[in-house]
Amino acid sequence: MKRLVVVVAALLALAGPVAAKEAVPVSSDPALEARAMRLAEELRCLVCQNQTIADSHAPLAEDLKAQIREQLKAGRTDDQIRGFMVERYGDFVLYKPPLKATTAFLWAGPFVILVFAVGGLVLHLRRRRAVPVEGALSDEERARVAALLAQDGTGEKR
Repeated sequence: MKRLVVVVAALLALAGPVAAKEAVPVSSDPALEARAMRLAEELRCLVCQNQTIADSHAPLAEDLKAQIREQLKAGRTDDQIRGFMVERYGDFVLYKPPLKATTAFLWAGPFVILVFAVGGLVLHLRRRRAVPVEGALSDEERARVAALLAQDGTGEKR
């Protein structure tokens, strides 16, 4: 049994490097790398959709960071690179998209949803108050209950 545990532990120790990925090369120029990371923080990961490509480790995000580095080495400006990404992936790739007709829902959507949710809640509460309680008594039934309550346990009125 001891031998089996040692063999399994050795196999698990050897399996770690198999899953490791190759390191992504970064620029040898620290200023260029800082600029690339600043741009990567402005772009949304299209796979994760809740992270910038600087924060994401998705393969597409890694490819986009490499693309940014290549374009910076080619001498393109930050605006040109942003424009290239928007042309290729649409305004959604920008972490803070500009306000225009095609992105208006991105900006106003959460507020519209909030207004509808609050309106629906108010409507629900009003309807709930207006609905009579199930099994409510009619006037005749109320009079009968009052008469029964007026009697004591012997059947005579108090």
